[in-house]
Amino acid sequence: MSNGFIHVSKPKNEPVRSYAPGTPERDSLKAKLEEMRSREIEIPLLIGGEEIRTGKMAKCICPHDHQHVLAQYHKASTAEVNRAVEAARKAWAEWSDMDWRDRASIFLKAAELLATKYRDILNAATMLGQSKTVFQAEIDSACELIDFYRFNPYYMNVIYEHQPDSSPGIWNYMEHRPLEGFVFAVTPFNFTSIAGNLPTSPAMMGNTVLWKPASSGVYPAYFLMRLWREAGLPDGVINFVPGPGGQVGDPAMNNEELAGIHFTGSTQIFQDMWKTIGNNIAKYRCYPRIVGETGGKDFVFVHASADTEATATALIRGAFEYQGQKCSAASRAYIPDTLWPNIKESLLAQLKTLKMGDPMDFTNFMCAVIDKAAFGDITGYIDYAKESNEAEILHGGNYDDSIGYFIEPTVVLTTNPRFKLMEEEIFGPVLTVYVYPEAKYAETLELCDTTSPYALTGAIFATDRAAIAQAFKALRHAAGNFYINDKPTGAVVSQQPFGGARASGTNDKAGSVLNLIRWVSPRSVKETFVPPTDYRYPFMAEE
Repeated sequence: MSNGFIHVSKPKNEPVRSYAPGTPERDSLKAKLEEMRSREIEIPLLIGGEEIRTGKMAKCICPHDHQHVLAQYHKASTAEVNRAVEAARKAWAEWSDMDWRDRASIFLKAAELLATKYRDILNAATMLGQSKTVFQAEIDSACELIDFYRFNPYYMNVIYEHQPDSSPGIWNYMEHRPLEGFVFAVTPFNFTSIAGNLPTSPAMMGNTVLWKPASSGVYPAYFLMRLWREAGLPDGVINFVPGPGGQVGDPAMNNEELAGIHFTGSTQIFQDMWKTIGNNIAKYRCYPRIVGETGGKDFVFVHASADTEATATALIRGAFEYQGQKCSAASRAYIPDTLWPNIKESLLAQLKTLKMGDPMDFTNFMCAVIDKAAFGDITGYIDYAKESNEAEILHGGNYDDSIGYFIEPTVVLTTNPRFKLMEEEIFGPVLTVYVYPEAKYAETLELCDTTSPYALTGAIFATDRAAIAQAFKALRHAAGNFYINDKPTGAVVSQQPFGGARASGTNDKAGSVLNLIRWVSPRSVKETFVPPTDYRYPFMAEE
């Protein structure tokens, strides 16, 4: 074993490439898009390093062209989940005991591979499979994930370096052990970076993992498995088990070796998982760590002193980038009546220029929503607003799924601050606006705080510092990520650790040391150099 005190230096965030016309990255990515779009692949399960083909198949399609099949993938069931648990158990013995520097090296190498050889592959897979624009893919499947693979080893170093004080004759130290058992990682479709972080952050800390990606996110997930293998990740450390939630999740959570859940998805599913764990609590070897991020009803709150052009631009970017399919997307806005005419004018004028279509056309700002179920849910909210006497569609409201699942960016104006579209998560390109009397700033702040059960992201737009301070205090618990004069999306690893509370999750802050520390179990060690040889204490002596 090396006797050097080796450190992981604090990295810098990966620069975002522009993909502007004439740049080499644009030409390279377009060629990769054409290549990957032109071939259909078969995706097996990957358990203990083996490719498993169950014959129970499902398709990976392009949401913007739903007749175009990118891949056919095999689905796991109880038998394969049990096999994955056994593979994780076998891998755990060696992996949990591996020197942390060797584990760090694997993911630092993965970062370099992703920044180079795999950058086009993951960006193209995300654009085709998730219908993201080139910019949305670049900040997600490239930059954010590269940052996770560089910063998490640094945070791991920070955790291991944190040691207790010692006193004369005693040496105290702490070891941060992996959890006993496997971690079950469940990832969403909307961010390849989340799919790439949730299984690897526990793994980096010495745990083995069962990974169930969202059914609509299997395509880029498969390329992540290939990336990790090339980076040197041993077989069985992360086991790839796509499939229906019940057939994969139920046997995983009913297994006595479950040590943790790393989840991003819907509130209802997370609550059901928590109930299952509670019902099974007596059978587990340890109390499972439960880490989850579960969505939001994110707000933009505007004060009368706000810059109207900046506000309108933030609303468009915050609400409609990636078709509003972000847990952090701006979904409700509170705007004072004195500013509303100017903001409305700028908002609608900018929206008229917005293009929507295939992500292979780099001039598009928006693409398609993920699948038929999402299309139905989102358009249901739009139709509800159309039929309500408390709402008016100011822009958009049209949709078409004949070729792809396309929904126009839709702005709804409501007279009811507790209108259904102000309260419920829609997860689509729908922004609902409530115009409040300027004089009722404080009352409306309270309304914003109490309207939704979620508390993920939110923003205040104002130039009056006293108004900002007032909102900062009033909305203290309304958002785990709070933005001042910026859209409530786009958190960057190490700069804005991400997560929310209330119905938005456990707020364990991905992109910081706070998340990684959840995947270890500390052991305090006290070593006494010269132990006492007499039980008597000085106070016991005779006068």
